[in-house]
Amino acid sequence: MTELLNREEEFKAILREKLKPSRYEHSCNVAAAAVELAERYGGDRDKAYLAGLLHDIEKNAPFEEQQKYMLQLGDALEPEVLETKKLWHAPAGAAYLRDELGVVDADILGAVKYHTTGRPGMTLLEKIIYVADFISAERDYNGVEEVRETALRDLDEACFVGAEYVLKKLLKKGRLLNADTVGLYNEEARFLTEQRKAETL
Repeated sequence: MTELLNREEEFKAILREKLKPSRYEHSCNVAAAAVELAERYGGDRDKAYLAGLLHDIEKNAPFEEQQKYMLQLGDALEPEVLETKKLWHAPAGAAYLRDELGVVDADILGAVKYHTTGRPGMTLLEKIIYVADFISAERDYNGVEEVRETALRDLDEACFVGAEYVLKKLLKKGRLLNADTVGLYNEEARFLTEQRKAETL
């Protein structure tokens, strides 16, 4: 991990070249939020920082490039991901990090791959980056304060609130629901229900 941290300035230079200024700012903000969450919930601070910094590395790339790297990743992807261009940058980013920058840490690659959709069975780092993306400093969507407050109280509940927000937005627009996001929502809903039951015993 020290080797990757020593490449921080290299990574930032690549991000500044590939991303719009607002997206670069967002990436830095997600890295900061991820570090805060890692420290709060016992995650790896260094991995959280790097995954947060690099999570959107393919966000502003042409769709042709995103598609190339997405397929190059070699992982089975949900049909909804393949059919929704807005989701391509996440698996594409994981492949770009692995194949172009030599980042092979499975935790970081998984966090980048699933930072948009989430998934059931998320690792701690995946949850941290998923939530950090929702609460980064520049975010100003309706309901962001609720997610920020929840993130400081309960990471699983924050994942639930995030997934719920995404699914409601997609339903309102009549868009495809990603199976991974639905799976995350159901898993966290089940976990939180059981947690509340236990608290009342």
